[in-house]
Amino acid sequence: MTTSNRLLPGRMPGWAKALTAVVLVLAAVFAGIRLAVLPGIKDLFGTETRDRSGPALLESIKDMSRYDAASGTFQVVVDLEKDAKLLPDAIRGTRTLYVGTGTVDAYVDLGRLGERDVTVDGDRTSATLHLPHALLGKPSLDADHSYTVSKQRGLLDRLGDFFSDNPNSEHAVQRLAVRHIGEAARGSGLTARAETNTTAMLRGLLRSLGFTEVHITYGS
Repeated sequence: MTTSNRLLPGRMPGWAKALTAVVLVLAAVFAGIRLAVLPGIKDLFGTETRDRSGPALLESIKDMSRYDAASGTFQVVVDLEKDAKLLPDAIRGTRTLYVGTGTVDAYVDLGRLGERDVTVDGDRTSATLHLPHALLGKPSLDADHSYTVSKQRGLLDRLGDFFSDNPNSEHAVQRLAVRHIGEAARGSGLTARAETNTTAMLRGLLRSLGFTEVHITYGS
């Protein structure tokens, strides 16, 4: 009597069953299927973020004598392209479209006032102040409202990003956005607005102290 190695119709060999099970498991893993078999378990392969940063240390304290009288919010669209010589853009080169939002403060440095810059009459009813012109502070980029719209990279650049983790990949466009925001602030009339607001603040303060006449001028 001979035994036939043929399978009966509808039956699957053991190795085929094992292979099918492995394929199904891998498919579940790579598809990101969320398992909810046990209570409280939502994602078997989920990640957890822990903040292990140390406490912030105070390095220095600086006394401020300036009056921040105005603040402007600016937005700029940065289109930065970097090309490589003798190579097409598809091989080497990047082009980044970035929206940068930032603020610039305008202030009057009251700490620069000298004895000759403040004059009060004998009966303390009239005061004259000579203040320095308002200045612009450094632009501050708002990370929550700044973002990359698109980034095109050549093949070599994509390979470089794959094999290395560069935390400063957006540094160039961010620095360019800060520069453009600073340029826009210089032509926005923000310092003139700061001087107007400073004048109003000082007049209100001195009049509340009994001065009926308050004269304020600005100069170097």
